Amino acid sequence: MKPIFRNLLGAATAIALMAGCSPQHKTFDMGSYGYDAAFMDSSHIKYIELKAPEGGAKIMVVPALQGRVMTSTADGDAGNSFGWINYRFVRAGKKSDQFNPIGGEERFWIGPEGGANSYYFKKGAEQVYANWHVPAVIDTESYDVASRKADEVKFTKNTELTNANGTDFKIGIQRTVRLLDAKTASGILGVDIPSTLKVVAYQTENTLTNQGDSAWTKATGLPSIWLLSQFSPTPTTTVFIPYKEDAEGPVVNDTYFGKVPADRLVASDGMIRFKIDGKYRSKIGLPGTRSEGLCGSYDTEKQVLTLLKCTLPEGPADYVNGQWGEQADAFHGDGINAYNDGPVEDGSIMGPFYEIETSSPGAALAPGQSLTHVQTSVHLQGDPTTIAALVQKLFHYDLEKIVGTFRQ
Repeated sequence: MKPIFRNLLGAATAIALMAGCSPQHKTFDMGSYGYDAAFMDSSHIKYIELKAPEGGAKIMVVPALQGRVMTSTADGDAGNSFGWINYRFVRAGKKSDQFNPIGGEERFWIGPEGGANSYYFKKGAEQVYANWHVPAVIDTESYDVASRKADEVKFTKNTELTNANGTDFKIGIQRTVRLLDAKTASGILGVDIPSTLKVVAYQTENTLTNQGDSAWTKATGLPSIWLLSQFSPTPTTTVFIPYKEDAEGPVVNDTYFGKVPADRLVASDGMIRFKIDGKYRSKIGLPGTRSEGLCGSYDTEKQVLTLLKCTLPEGPADYVNGQWGEQADAFHGDGINAYNDGPVEDGSIMGPFYEIETSSPGAALAPGQSLTHVQTSVHLQGDPTTIAALVQKLFHYDLEKIVGTFRQ
């Protein structure tokens, strides 16, 4: 474990919310970017800040936590902080050998999580929570800063992992985090972002390279790039995911933690709607074969639209199956997932938070070959009518129909 991670978990005392090096000598309300920057400073978590030359857009990136984007804002230090940070866990200062749920707006993981090819269970171990362990390379280890610019930072890491069938993998990881201006984000989305909206946008380029002597095949198991984005829920947040109506197979996997009730999940007219309130633990998945590479969430309380867009493979591809236990098909998994946090059996709760996740196909690579998965994240805040018009252009769907799905 690198010393910086000991520092990260060593700030167990209550913090005085005074900024260190970023929002100097000011106090900020909880929920603001300035509050989170002060918390990180007081907790001795070093971060790199990518900041737009004009306006209030900036993102916070932590090398000690796999180059994850901890949070972002579209409106400076006093603006909303969009990422979820687990204050309680950091303050407690206790390192877990199983998983350290620090949070973060976009973190890099490797799939699959479950099944015969899992990287989270040892060979022969029953796939239950007590035996589940997140590999250190995507939990506690630092990534090296290979290069840095005003709007970009590149990380590298070499690692070795063994999956549940006993196959060893030598993996090279490269991750680049890039702050985008509104014009560039508009080009990626294919719609113009109105100048009246506050916006922060960034893109991560994530690459796996086979550094071993043998090819990665279905027989050995295939690693995938898995990006998990954590945000704070409200009673009026809805995740929405378009899907290909002409694809074969189920539209949505809704049985990860027991079947999701109908009053929390609707899939019709080419659009999945998933209720987010942090009060009911549930997870859904969209099969890779049905993915449009696009999803979003809208919070009517804060008037924030969050968009995630990821690259899709050219032609058919094998997405790894992340469900725990025995699987009928290890290579018919999800391309997009969403999670709503809530109490577990004993009434405790980790967050609450919610997640939107995207995954690459499995990396079937010969020695020296690479696979890259790119994700673009955009937060837009402002007039609901303007946001609704943008959603209509991008998704060809009525935002009012989305947010009205679970309205009482």
